[in-house]
Amino acid sequence: MTEKEQKYAELLQEVEALTDGESDEIANMANISAAIHAKFGFHWVGFYRVCGEELVLGPFQGPVACTRIRYGRGVCGTAWKEMRTLIVPDVEQFPGHIACSALSRSEIVVPIIREGAMVAELDIDSAELNTFDAVDESWLTRLITGKWQSCRPDKR
Repeated sequence: MTEKEQKYAELLQEVEALTDGESDEIANMANISAAIHAKFGFHWVGFYRVCGEELVLGPFQGPVACTRIRYGRGVCGTAWKEMRTLIVPDVEQFPGHIACSALSRSEIVVPIIREGAMVAELDIDSAELNTFDAVDESWLTRLITGKWQSCRPDKR
């Protein structure tokens, strides 16, 4: 196991402990963002939620971010449109990239799909080029799978 994979294995255990039994997806997004950011020190780690025809900023760690992103725009909107993970080695080379931060150099966006529709996505930006690869995609997908059960009203 590589050093990167070892860090992800440790992170997976942390995330499972943080989210075990928690049904509030905003709380889970907040803790997952913080855990990833603390473990890897990426420039920006956060979530965007699908709200109508836009992605709306959710919990994140890092500098301020774009609040709303249209369907099909930028890396995040394209990942939504294509319903797949996007790994961008150099964001300056991505057509239509939305520069929320001039310090972001590479990016990975992992969709969260429920019942055949994307409901949110995990977005991570690095200040370095070529940061993300298939290892990141695999582990990040595992980290966010099964954490989105929505809040349920108290049934007292």
